[in-house]
Amino acid sequence: MLSLFGYTTDDVKNNNLSDLPAKVKEFGEDKAAQYCELDKATMNDIISELIKPGRDVRDSLPAPKLRRDIMGIEDLAVGMEVEGTVRNVIDFGAFIDIGVHQDGLVHVSEISDKYIRHPSDVLKVGQRVKAVIINLDVKKQRIGLSIKQVKKQASQN
Repeated sequence: MLSLFGYTTDDVKNNNLSDLPAKVKEFGEDKAAQYCELDKATMNDIISELIKPGRDVRDSLPAPKLRRDIMGIEDLAVGMEVEGTVRNVIDFGAFIDIGVHQDGLVHVSEISDKYIRHPSDVLKVGQRVKAVIINLDVKKQRIGLSIKQVKKQASQN
């Protein structure tokens, strides 16, 4: 992609790529993606990273709703319902920012009553979710969460 638009690795090192999106648009996004043997979305992700290296897309996600009664992990209790934002989806579950210093973990077995192949089949980074605290270890700073138990509680009411 760099050579296609007349750039060098020195341009990357010196952050001299600000006009790359305009050059790609002028050339044609579909044509540029095909030339680089990429799909358009991947090509645009690469361009974004070249222009602003090291940026973490999770930094632009909405902040969790803060509750006045929860200032830290010591204010949490098992059985408490919390709302948060999915920060990371991994093979064995997802990390949820619930507004305290430590993210909570929803294990894959606590995401849904139905079988899911991978947590990313149900959850996406940035998604807002409600969860119930199912275990809490203040000493080790670990918060265990369940999404499926929120749905069970709602159906019982």
